[in-house]
Parts: sequence; C-alpha cells; structure tokens
Amino acid sequence: ILFQIFDAFKSRLHDSNSKVNQIALETMHKMIPLLKENLSPVINMLIPAIVDNNLNSKNPGIYAAATNVIQALCQHLDNYLLLQPFCTKAQFLNGKAKQDMTEKLA
Repeated sequence: ILFQIFDAFKSRLHDSNSKVNQIALETMHKMIPLLKENLSPVINMLIPAIVDNNLNSKNPGIYAAATNVIQALCQHLDNYLLLQPFCTKAQFLNGKAKQDMTEKLA
C-alpha cells in the first residue's frame, strides 16, 4: 500500500501548479520524521520526484521546501539508503541542483 500512496503523491511533487507543488513538498517534509526507515521501499521513487525541477526552481518557496525535504531525509534515514539515489541525481543534474546534491554527498 505504501507504493500506491507514494505513487499517487509523487505526481503532486511535479505538479505544474506551484502552490500544489510547494504544499506537497512541505507535506513530505512533515512525513519524513514520522515514517523514517519505512520510506526505504519508495526512496528510489521519491528522490527523483523531490529533486527534479524542484532544486532548480526559480520559485524560492519551492526551492526552500525541496531543500528542507532533502535535509530531513539526511537527518532521518540511514545514509546507505540515500547514497545511490543521491549519486545518480548528482551525476545527471545541472545548475544549482547539481551543486546541492554534490554538497549533500560530500
């Protein structure tokens, strides 16, 4: 059921409506401390949804919310769960998002 929930939620993280997108990111930020390691089965699906577009967003609210989500992931999940998806994102992103992901990896 976790896959079904986050599969539906993931599209809100890419929503073309910036308010919906930002609220989805802020909601994700609140869910991470509650779910912690239970997110491990969906982490490879979530990280691209969180990072793609959002870390390069010109909207300061979306960028800040995405940054907060990445920080919460780093605080509440084991690093080994984040290493591969962060490496993949850092390798293929550009701009500020690439810099942010590279800093998280370091």
